[in-house]
Amino acid sequence: MNVAFGVWISLAIYFLLMIAIGVYAYFKQKNDVEGYMLGGRNLGPAVTALSAGASDMSGWLLLGLPGYMYASGVVSIWIALGLTIGAFANYLIVAPRLRVFTEVVDNAITLPDYFSNRFHDTSHLLRIMSAVVIIVFFTVYTAASLVAGGKLFESSLGLSYSLGLWVTAGVVVAYTLFGGFLAVSLTDFVQGVIMLIAMILVPIVAFTEIGGVGEGLAVAKMTNPQVFNWTNGVTLAGIISLMAWGFGYFGQPHIIVRFMAIRSVKDVPVATAIGMSWMIVSLIGALMVGLSGVAYIAKTGMSLNDPETIFLVFSQVLFHPLISGFLLAAILAAIMSTISSQLLVVSSSLTRDVYKLFFDKEASESRQVLVGRLSVVLVAIVAIILAADSNSSVLKLVSHAWAGFGAAFGPLVILSLMWKRMNRNGALAGMIVGALTVIVWVYGGFEIGGQPANDAIYSILPGFGASFMTTIVVSLMTSPPKDFIVGRFEQMEKMLK
Repeated sequence: MNVAFGVWISLAIYFLLMIAIGVYAYFKQKNDVEGYMLGGRNLGPAVTALSAGASDMSGWLLLGLPGYMYASGVVSIWIALGLTIGAFANYLIVAPRLRVFTEVVDNAITLPDYFSNRFHDTSHLLRIMSAVVIIVFFTVYTAASLVAGGKLFESSLGLSYSLGLWVTAGVVVAYTLFGGFLAVSLTDFVQGVIMLIAMILVPIVAFTEIGGVGEGLAVAKMTNPQVFNWTNGVTLAGIISLMAWGFGYFGQPHIIVRFMAIRSVKDVPVATAIGMSWMIVSLIGALMVGLSGVAYIAKTGMSLNDPETIFLVFSQVLFHPLISGFLLAAILAAIMSTISSQLLVVSSSLTRDVYKLFFDKEASESRQVLVGRLSVVLVAIVAIILAADSNSSVLKLVSHAWAGFGAAFGPLVILSLMWKRMNRNGALAGMIVGALTVIVWVYGGFEIGGQPANDAIYSILPGFGASFMTTIVVSLMTSPPKDFIVGRFEQMEKMLK
């Protein structure tokens, strides 16, 4: 079979499946705001878990983490460990409380909705500030994901970068536009399954090709003596910084919105078990792809200019064209699951926190859904424009978006769910300080020990800490929340028992 033909057959099947799911979701869901933006709060635990995982990991799981293991060795495990702990804590702390509290506070649909309703912010400052953060950062984040899709088509299929950009965006917009949150979640579920199969299949075949795991590890150690060095050039502060990636989970809107949509708080434990199992197996698989890559490249005498392409190399040299197409679809699945989630979060914020707030306070349910669909197209077009240059400097900003969201929203989400004394002023101050700390830490030109501050200590650590402390201090220094706000908090706690 012609290689290119086989790959395109697999990709065509994948694209058609994604669009078919979008059509199914269009007819399945209710044509109201809660249906379009939260799937009617009726997601099962498996869909919730894999949807959250797939939208979280993106292409980083199949490209970035294997490349990090290939280049640096087992020191890369620290970041995987930090992410695992962070994700587990997110399920334990945030998921059940957010699911209940968003209904208690006037059925909040978006994260800015929740912040505003939680603190009864009649000034709308919380809603506006959080919406601005989401719209700006996620539009840019979406652009970066489209860049990854364009480059994948260019490097693996020989197509032009711009065509790859439009194909990736076109398929994602098609199912997100019509199917809304339900389509995004169902496609994420399928994409999560594809990613999991790929993360199990590739390292097994790669190690088999080089004589088994034992032989592979021996060759890897001989090739790079530092491959099994747990601290390989990294200080204690560096290890803490790697693990600090886990703090980001508490503030990622496209992840925690899944907790708002799960069918019942009783489903959270099952979702936790499924989600964490998927994550642990996928992370181990990604690390093994990188480790087997060290041995395979050395044993075959191949050259590898970019460590992050090791998964692509394996997909092309070890498998039948149809399987190669499936593995490329796995990368696209990782990329597209994140794009669709980001598009929907931004469109929801544009609809609820901009259009309805400023332009049409009495907008009907159907009108809000229409605006949401138009917003998906608008954000996608802006993202395509930003991604038109594959070397766009926008990618530098996106590399810090995880820290920005984690620092701006993470402490706010945790404290709002755990501390009834927290007030609107503390929430607003903490959000602003967290975001500004990350920006200043990254772009302020500061150095620690002769290296850029962000290289020495990941910006989410100072950002998260500053935001957390600011929220507490300002809340205690200003008036306590009104009795009915405290009453809602206590109602949430009772419902959880």
